Order: sequence, then structure tokens, then C-alpha cells
Amino acid sequence: MAKTLTGIVTSDAANKTITVTVTSRETHPIYGKQYSVNRKYAAHDEKNEAKVGDRVVIAESRPISKSKHYVLVEIVERSKGSIELKEDVAGAEKVEE
Repeated sequence: MAKTLTGIVTSDAANKTITVTVTSRETHPIYGKQYSVNRKYAAHDEKNEAKVGDRVVIAESRPISKSKHYVLVEIVERSKGSIELKEDVAGAEKVEE
């Protein structure tokens, strides 16, 4: 059974490839403190359907290229809009005040 991971798409610039950032919590082996770890995975997106900000599930597969060892399984949640648009709207509100 293939290992599956859930994360956020951080880049979709390459053709049929997405970069997914997976955040997990780990515990320090000596001190016991919990901390968050971000890992980036390159995943194969055959139909170019995932966009930046989408929450996706990726699964382990055979090596597709030097860095791609995961494939897109499903898009759990679509992003609520573009980050650039949110920044532009925030800037416009400051000007109006």
C-alpha cells in the first residue's frame, strides 16, 4: 500500500508537476518539545488540475523523474482565490481610508 500525504500546493509552474508542502508535528527525542516541520515534495499532476493554495492528497509511486516520486490522488479543497488579489484589495482599502 502506498504512503499518502496531505499538503498545500505551493507551486504549479512546471508542466504536469506540482510542489506540495506537507506540515507535520514532531517531538524532539531528548527534550520532548513538539515542533512543526515543513517538507516539500514534487508530485506528478497528469491533467494540470491543481493550483497554488489547493489542499491535495499525494501518494508514493514509482520514480517518475529525478525528484518526482509522488502522484496526485485527489484535490481535497480548492483555494479561496489568488494571493496577489488579496494583497491588491488590502492595499486598495488602505488608500481609501
